[in-house]
Amino acid sequence: MVGKIVKVALAAALVLTVAGAAAPAGAKAGDVVRTGSCSGTSTWKLKLSPDSTGIQVEFEVDSNVVGQTWGVKILENGTRIFKGTRDTVGPSGSFTVNVLGTDTAGTDSFKGKATNAATGELCVGKAKI
Repeated sequence: MVGKIVKVALAAALVLTVAGAAAPAGAKAGDVVRTGSCSGTSTWKLKLSPDSTGIQVEFEVDSNVVGQTWGVKILENGTRIFKGTRDTVGPSGSFTVNVLGTDTAGTDSFKGKATNAATGELCVGKAKI
């Protein structure tokens, strides 16, 4: 009986260890994913994915309100690689910008910045790869 309890406990510990090490949904090995809160009620996610052509950059803002216009900038190592506007869309009231960055020697720093045109709410996400 004690042996069976030990086996069950070990199996449970293994499952929890593997589950705890799992990457965020949609992320693969080597990806860097950062999330955070904006100055209001919105949230942001910045995902960096290395591939053979450079670094795929995905910057998402979720305000839970459809139809908002946001000004968006993405910087790589301090240099702007994207500037534009995006509108939040349904059903979640979010938008995503995808852009390809350059994979330079050493560490690359990325910054996504979005400003709500109507409210001034600010979202700033930073990540390094």
